Amino acid sequence: MGFLNDYTIAFLVAMVVTIIMTPFMKKLAFRFNVVDRPNEDRKIHQKVMPYLGGVAIAIGFFAGYLFLYPKLQFMPAFIIGVLLILITGIVDDKYSLSPKYKLLIQIIAAVIVVSSGITVNFIRVPYLGQIDFGFWAYPLTILWIVGITNAINLIDGLDGLAAGVSSIALGATLIMGIINGQAVAIGLCVILLGGTIGFLFFNIHPAKIFMGDAGSMFIGYTLAVISILGLFKSLTFFSVVIPIIVLAVPIFDTSFAIIRRIAKGQKISTPDRMHLHHCLMRMGFSHRTTVFIIYGISAIFGIAAIIFSRSVLWGSLIILVLAAIMIRFTSELFGSIQKKKPLVEAVKKIAVQGSKNRS
Repeated sequence: MGFLNDYTIAFLVAMVVTIIMTPFMKKLAFRFNVVDRPNEDRKIHQKVMPYLGGVAIAIGFFAGYLFLYPKLQFMPAFIIGVLLILITGIVDDKYSLSPKYKLLIQIIAAVIVVSSGITVNFIRVPYLGQIDFGFWAYPLTILWIVGITNAINLIDGLDGLAAGVSSIALGATLIMGIINGQAVAIGLCVILLGGTIGFLFFNIHPAKIFMGDAGSMFIGYTLAVISILGLFKSLTFFSVVIPIIVLAVPIFDTSFAIIRRIAKGQKISTPDRMHLHHCLMRMGFSHRTTVFIIYGISAIFGIAAIIFSRSVLWGSLIILVLAAIMIRFTSELFGSIQKKKPLVEAVKKIAVQGSKNRS
């Protein structure tokens, strides 16, 4: 019960500190011109918006961390990596760093935390036994950390989207951490969740401040490490799939973006308006409704991951099939948009025609 109280207090500390610091960071962003200006490439907003909301989340996270203060061997390396990512994000929000430099620093931050011992070394596959990754444990773990860091960064395109999707993923991870007794993952989950929820008070549409790359990369990096600690620890074949299900929305949205840009002969970092949230808005959904739809999809995947983690072999396969169907639905959504078939407008026309026929 004492641990439960500690986690609750840590959550509240992180949330309250984030709420207190966010208005201050807003003023600081305007003072030092760390702002996001509208453009036609992929920005939705129509006015200058302050960044540095992610710094408020990070300060809340560190406040909760100091309260819990887990004394573990890998924590210094993790904190160094987090600070490196955060500083890079702040510089990028101010000066717009080249994507290759950001990627290089992300890899360095991932190497730092992996060198401390946070790796996935093997899995146990049903009927085949244990498969050791050997040397490949290091590049695979680095790839996972860098991939999730950029996935959260790329979905940060609407008010409250990245913070909300991350909160849902953290909630699912927290539940599974509690089920599996992963104390470190639980602690990191509650303090990061406190930060993201506290920030949502200012970031839900219409947003008063953006988290910026400092926030999205910080959340992505931390969430990637938490998923390794909390979801890969059972080291079974299906446990490897669970983090992918939890983070399905940012992972698949990012994957589709990479495939789309490669097919067009563009750089992977080239901005466009073909992300899931852009497509939903072109279908006629409002800004807020689009965000809530993606929240709903994320929640479905989060629930599926929790059920997946508690299922036997056949139950896991059934859930995997259902997740694949959801992925197929998402791909069909992208396809319908590219074929200029606005679903909402079509539904409206059918409804209007029906009312005319009845009259």
